[in-house]
Amino acid sequence: MATEVPSPFFDLPDAEVLRRAAEVRLLVLDVDGVLTDGSIYMGAQGELLKAFHIHDGKGISMLREGGIEVALLTARRSPFVLRRAEELGIDHVLQGREPKWPALEELLGTLGLTPAQTAYVGDDLVDLPVLRRVGLAATVADAHPWVAQHCHWQTRRCGGRGAVREVCELILAAQDKLTAMLERYARL
Repeated sequence: MATEVPSPFFDLPDAEVLRRAAEVRLLVLDVDGVLTDGSIYMGAQGELLKAFHIHDGKGISMLREGGIEVALLTARRSPFVLRRAEELGIDHVLQGREPKWPALEELLGTLGLTPAQTAYVGDDLVDLPVLRRVGLAATVADAHPWVAQHCHWQTRRCGGRGAVREVCELILAAQDKLTAMLERYARL
């Protein structure tokens, strides 16, 4: 169990959440409403744009540096998602996958991991089948209220506004990796 001081991004979770986070080897993220604020910007020519928060990207990079795999799992398809995943070094991008659970089951088989070793962050009803099966189910502050009732933990920040960073730092703290990582950044 983590002995570290919690990140300023999140409140100290209960012991059960910390235990679950300590087991995580794979973080799977929904995109719309989690990595983005859920807005879809449409240009005059019909092009769709998405905005990603830089804090979330840094959290993902830190998590990967800590030895945790990261995957994106979304029901929609977007070239922007592929581009962002490439920038962050995320190898596992599952787009256009609904229902989501069979796609995650395939990925877990490929990686040799179990649902108990998996954290998932979702925000809406389509995420429930995954959230109800993983070891650590998390949601963002502005998630659908019924979804939040089915999760182990909810961030203080909204989707697309640093919520993913909170989850990443929670996992790193639970695995006693966060403090050393933050101190290393302070010495750079």
